[in-house]
Order: sequence, then C-alpha cells, then structure tokens
Amino acid sequence: ARVDKVIGNEKLTPVVLALGTGIGEDFNIEKLRYDKIIIMADADVDGAHIRTLLLTFFFRYMRELIEQGHIYLAQPPLYRLSKGNKHHYAYSDAERDEIMADGTNYAIQRYKGLGEMDPNQLWETTMNPETRLMLRVTLEDAEEADETFSILMGDKVEPRREFIEKNAKYVKNLDV
Repeated sequence: ARVDKVIGNEKLTPVVLALGTGIGEDFNIEKLRYDKIIIMADADVDGAHIRTLLLTFFFRYMRELIEQGHIYLAQPPLYRLSKGNKHHYAYSDAERDEIMADGTNYAIQRYKGLGEMDPNQLWETTMNPETRLMLRVTLEDAEEADETFSILMGDKVEPRREFIEKNAKYVKNLDV
C-alpha cells in the first residue's frame, strides 16, 4: 500500500504514533521512544499471519528499526504439561513429545492463544525478562516475511498456487 494508506490504517496508526519515529520519508530513528519493539502474537497459525503482516510493515516502511536490532518476536508456548506440582512449557509439538517421553500421566493444556493463559502464566512464559524467550528479527527474517506476504497477497496467481502446493503437506491444524 502507499504510505498515505498505511498512515490512515486504524491498526497501524497507533503503532507509528507510539514509536514516535514517523514513517516513510518522515522516518527518523532518533525519535524512537523504545529500544525494544516486541511483537507478541499467538503461537498458532493466526499469530504467524499477524507476525508476517507486522514484519512486512516494518520491513517496508521502518526498515532501520530492523537493521539496528530493535524488533523482537516473543515466543509464547503452545503447551503446558503438568505432573503433580511440576509443570513444563513446550513451544512445539516436538518439544511436547520430548518432555512426555520420560513417562505418562501428564495433564496437557494446549494454548489456542495468549488470552487463554492466566496472568501468572503469561508473565512467567512470555513477559518476564528473566524467563521469556525472544528472537531478535534480522533483515533476512523480514525479507522472508515480505516475500511470503507478496506471494500470498499479490495479484499473481501462479506463485501463490506454487507456494500452497509446496507447503500444504506441512499443515497440521487447518482452521476452516
């Protein structure tokens, strides 16, 4: 989209205003109000879509934030596994299976989103600087998100069809 459309977007305007840097030609990194900009979205497919959209936005209109290492991705867990008074968090199906390999009788809670966690769990897993997992976004990460976004949302059908055919085998939880 053109910069004027992005500036008028009701979801992105608060982000631009909060960061203080302006956008496009008016972008000024010296006015950045925060050292870390953390994208925190659900650990599922919908969260991945939101991350892709936001990374594409930052890549196209505020690239210097990525180049200078200000953009991070929070890593919320997919599962909480409990056995007695002990609990573990798993960030993938493989990690869940690895934790459960030492025995049975685990109570498993699958998080469909951040809103399903109680405040203590959200703090412990995703917000507490002592225990949270975050990934710093690199320019290569953002370029990949931009390319994926362009393929999936572009007006060319053939690249989108090829992408879907190539990646369809990896789909596990399709929300129809």
